[in-house]
Amino acid sequence: MIATEIKKDIRKLSLDDLKAWFVENGEKPFRTKQVYEWLWKHAAKSFAEMNNVSLPLREKLDAHFAINRVTVANQQISKDRTIKSAFRLFDGNIVEGVLIPHEERMTACVSSQVGCSLTCKFCATGYMERKRNLDAAEIYDQVVLINEQCLANYGTPLTNIVYMGMGEPLLNYANVVKSVERITAPDGLNMAARRITISTAGIAKMIKKLADDGVKANLALSLHAANDTKRNEIMPINETNSQETLTEALKYYHQLTGRKVTYEYIVFENFNDTLLDAEELLKFTKIIPCKVNLIEYNPIAAALFRNTDEDHLSKFVYYLADRGVQVNVRRSRGKDIDAACGQLATKEKKQLA
Repeated sequence: MIATEIKKDIRKLSLDDLKAWFVENGEKPFRTKQVYEWLWKHAAKSFAEMNNVSLPLREKLDAHFAINRVTVANQQISKDRTIKSAFRLFDGNIVEGVLIPHEERMTACVSSQVGCSLTCKFCATGYMERKRNLDAAEIYDQVVLINEQCLANYGTPLTNIVYMGMGEPLLNYANVVKSVERITAPDGLNMAARRITISTAGIAKMIKKLADDGVKANLALSLHAANDTKRNEIMPINETNSQETLTEALKYYHQLTGRKVTYEYIVFENFNDTLLDAEELLKFTKIIPCKVNLIEYNPIAAALFRNTDEDHLSKFVYYLADRGVQVNVRRSRGKDIDAACGQLATKEKKQLA
């Protein structure tokens, strides 16, 4: 038998690759679809679960391949019913994902990298080392597991997915796009692409690539400041992806897809919460059709930023809404368990090791 440590994860194979392996190993090609559906549609944790596949074939698969399933290492439930999970990957690394329940929707927030390389000054994950990208199956498994939590705790399935957890999704482009394909596929989770949002700190060339490749998921841009000076200060990625460069990429994206983009804007006290800041944001919203989510900031130990007060926030909202901007205020969920936006940093990793 082949040693476990050198077995290839079978979910790294495409349907065609798997079919070719079956033919090369003297198996009937129709078995390919059966096994593929077990891997993705039924999220099988082992080959033993594949009860319509012959025992000799299951044993052969087990001898050659692994199913590197993600598991829940720890789970916390917030006072507001938000559930944060620490997910253990096959190599022992930990990432976090969140189930955010609302009356009208159930949203999974999933991670795309172990850590992050972008060093955004307000984000806990930005203070971590980026260890590696997640593969498509590891992203997929987070959705499967959060959906199971959703059904078990609230009696309803997931309705939405946001790639807003740990990591920059567009710096793990191939795996993120493949995970979207598997999540939306009829032989996968069969979720609607319009229910999926990929959030980026602003990688201009990859925004264009999303358009070129016809990726159907929604796009959100973590903006947080509508001028280069301030954005450079809190998001170093802006130094190589300036707002002029992003403007060009966003126009290209909209021209090819016809879709709106969501701008995410955390309103920090005494930094980007004045009416002048609102005016700059208003100008940015004129680039292409969009909506704006104003986000409550969630303080972290490593940074000194604070959330703006309600008076400044109300004036900011009114300024935009009065001028025709579609604007929503997103209140934080799961703050008491560090599950809110910008707080994911696997604090419990040492205890889980």
